[in-house]
Amino acid sequence: MNSGVLNLLPFLPLLPFAAAFAVGALPASRRGLSALVAAAVLLAAGAFTVAMGPAMFAGELLRASTPWLAGIDYTVRVDGLAWIFCLMVSGIGALVVLYAHYYLSAEDSEPRFLAYLLAFAGAMLGVVTAGNLIVLLVFWELTSVASFLLIGFWTHRDDAPQGARMALTVTAGGGLCLLAGLILLGQVVGSFDLDAVLAAGPAVRADPLYPAILALILLGAFTKSAQFPFHFWLPHAMAAPTPVSAFLHSATMVKAGVFLLARLYPVLAGSDLWLYAVSLAGLATLLVGAWYAVFQHDLKGLLAYSTLSHLGLITLLLGMGSELAVVAAVFHILNHATFKASLFMAAGIIDHECGTRDLRRINGLIRYMPWTSVLAITAAAAMAGVPLLNGFLSKEMFFAEALEVGHPLLAWLVPAGAVLAGLLGVAYSSRFIHDTFFHGEPVGLDRTPHEPPLWMRIPVDLLVLVCVGVGLMPMQTFGPLLAVAVPAVTGAPMPDVSIALWHGFNLPLAMSAAAFVGGIWLYFRLQRARGLHGRDPSRGPSGQRGFERAMAGLGKFAGVVTNALQHGRLPIYTATLLAAAGLALLPWVLRLELPAASGEVDAGLAAGALLVAGAGLACVFVRQRMALLLASGIAGLGSVLIFLSRGAPDLAFTQLAVDVVFAVVVALALGRLLRPGRNVLPHGRPALALVAAVLAGLGLALLALGMTAAPFDAALSDYFGQQSLAAAHGRNVVNVIIVDFRGLDTLGEIAVVLLAALAAGGILRRMGRAGR
Repeated sequence: MNSGVLNLLPFLPLLPFAAAFAVGALPASRRGLSALVAAAVLLAAGAFTVAMGPAMFAGELLRASTPWLAGIDYTVRVDGLAWIFCLMVSGIGALVVLYAHYYLSAEDSEPRFLAYLLAFAGAMLGVVTAGNLIVLLVFWELTSVASFLLIGFWTHRDDAPQGARMALTVTAGGGLCLLAGLILLGQVVGSFDLDAVLAAGPAVRADPLYPAILALILLGAFTKSAQFPFHFWLPHAMAAPTPVSAFLHSATMVKAGVFLLARLYPVLAGSDLWLYAVSLAGLATLLVGAWYAVFQHDLKGLLAYSTLSHLGLITLLLGMGSELAVVAAVFHILNHATFKASLFMAAGIIDHECGTRDLRRINGLIRYMPWTSVLAITAAAAMAGVPLLNGFLSKEMFFAEALEVGHPLLAWLVPAGAVLAGLLGVAYSSRFIHDTFFHGEPVGLDRTPHEPPLWMRIPVDLLVLVCVGVGLMPMQTFGPLLAVAVPAVTGAPMPDVSIALWHGFNLPLAMSAAAFVGGIWLYFRLQRARGLHGRDPSRGPSGQRGFERAMAGLGKFAGVVTNALQHGRLPIYTATLLAAAGLALLPWVLRLELPAASGEVDAGLAAGALLVAGAGLACVFVRQRMALLLASGIAGLGSVLIFLSRGAPDLAFTQLAVDVVFAVVVALALGRLLRPGRNVLPHGRPALALVAAVLAGLGLALLALGMTAAPFDAALSDYFGQQSLAAAHGRNVVNVIIVDFRGLDTLGEIAVVLLAALAAGGILRRMGRAGR
């Protein structure tokens, strides 16, 4: 590969971020310039990706690394899978920029919108090209942040910030799970480098941590790709402008989850746990999304739930575990990107021209917008799996692989679910076509719809052309892309597969025909029975209501915890901190090798220890304030004896001086401040206090013993001993360390004491003036 391409490789994900800052700095009036810069950047990324094509078709792996932080390299790695995603992100991203320029109104800040969109594209490029698990995670979280900004772009709408918060909360929660899973995976492999991880599949699956790793990574992938039961956030993201929806549903964000499943397929797939967890989640999402799509009145809502269904289909295929199922999954990723992006853009054109997306009002548009209608009908037919279009081919492959599932539970469940999902897919596609472009005349529109500007429709033209071209010539169009992408997923050569319109009369064709006829019958049956227009789609279980209840419950729980912990009682604060410290130190303490007892007892040390222990017991049970002060003083004297017995007279003198001053000051304060009858402490819980004190004392004793038992490095002490007199002109090493070697620390401590003295002096002067 050309060395120049490798040198530029690290900039592929970073270029859109740099352009985002530049575009975002433009004034809102520079709409044309911002669109030109954004489109040029994404086209440049696309051209650079195309330039890597010869290397991809030759089976090469492109990789470039540079040191980053904490021993982690910023590694960009492009294989066949990453390459096709780069093509989708850059190609569809450029079309979305062109479309958005005509879609956004004059009141919208186009530079700000395109800056967010470029950051979104850069984050997705970073996810798919990351050659390190930590780098992947960083870009993964950036997709959540960028989508939050884009979904909430229209701040004048109440549902925009709500949908943005919901999307961020769910995907960020999954991101935390993914963080834990990737850390465990890196620990098991011994490296966070993606090449090392992908090569360690058998070792990872044999490790006892494999179930935990799989569960955590699947939570991250399922929340990002809106798999059941985390599907509820995606329909509420429809509050975003339609260009965002077209990009998010086709090439970014939700595709990041299925990309992660494909990326880590060689590591995590191949077990029954993977088969059941991934397949059942995909099947549930496939059916739930298809069912709810049928009953949506909002055009974008129908498309959002259909996206859920197709994401479930891809997940189900990846969960099956066969090589041909992987081929079908990658094929459908490409097909879904083309027809779904074109459908969302068509929906945005309809909304732009009609002022509404309500399927009960936008009827008969084929008479007003004939060319747009033909494009949208073609894309919807591809979504339904009509022959001669790309969706038909991947649907046929899905049906064929559904019949090959050999596990007892899934052998009948997956084929039955596939036919039912296909039937529902035809039903909601029929509703999209019939209710929008036929079915009478428009109802109550504020304007007469007409064709959009030519350049607003060009992206839809190109994408629909791809749907038709792939449907007619699959092996000549997407075949080479599959040949480079599938081996990157499976780690094995491309299986022998022929994708064609006709494979003869077989069971998959019969399943497809049954789904097609059944879906059309179901749609018209529901329409005649007023089961569509008369149904409220908000009835029944609602992910939004569940999410809001969960957030409200979390707030109440936080209030209970806060009230329990922030109660203003210092003894309980102290006990909590000591308990937390003890728990944190417990694993370390259990591994300590404590020094053996010498058998010799130092009289001063023993006397001091007895004084401290006896005074401590007295402090627990004594209720008289003056007696408590005397007990604390006795404990201080015991500390003085301990310091003297261990050869530390300076510490002993300091302790004695502090204890004397403390006792005198507190005795004077108690005599001046206490009112008669208030010399007794309120009754507490001495037994609980005793237990806490004993546990804290034992913990500190074990900590001190462990520190003294650790090997002693004399190098530091020798250094201070040699430099004390020579450099600081002092023979007392301890004093020299405090005053000279730790001079800044001591200066800070002196400043604190000075401030306390100034504050005390001011308070005493005010009290003197007040006659107190």
